[in-house]
Amino acid sequence: MGTHLVQRYVGGDASKERDPLNFPTLPPDYGLPERKEIEMVATQQEMMDAQLRLQLRDHCAHYLIRLLKCKRDNFPNILASKHERHEWEYCKHRDYVMRMKEFELERRMLLRKQRREKKAAAAELAKGKGPGKVVPEVAL
Repeated sequence: MGTHLVQRYVGGDASKERDPLNFPTLPPDYGLPERKEIEMVATQQEMMDAQLRLQLRDHCAHYLIRLLKCKRDNFPNILASKHERHEWEYCKHRDYVMRMKEFELERRMLLRKQRREKKAAAAELAKGKGPGKVVPEVAL
């Protein structure tokens, strides 16, 4: 997801990329049939009770709450929480993969749109309807 940083410095065309600060412009299920609406399992109160930082309050927070509880209950033996850690990291990984798929899909759709616009402009130019040289006498 750091392509927006690299391409602008390397000299790539920034119009081919989506804006990283804006949400995707495509519907969430467009082109990704396995994509389902993300639901929050942990409530706001549960996250406040667990004292989760704001950066960690995402849809994987319920796995993190379980992990922190397990670590607290098995304190000297924190390795006993291996299964909970795996579940939380797997949730974060699935989220990352889905965001990468959405990012790549949107990038490809923007490229496709630009190719179609360029092709349509070339077709109109070939028909003689495109922007041509205008004689100043005719323009008046």
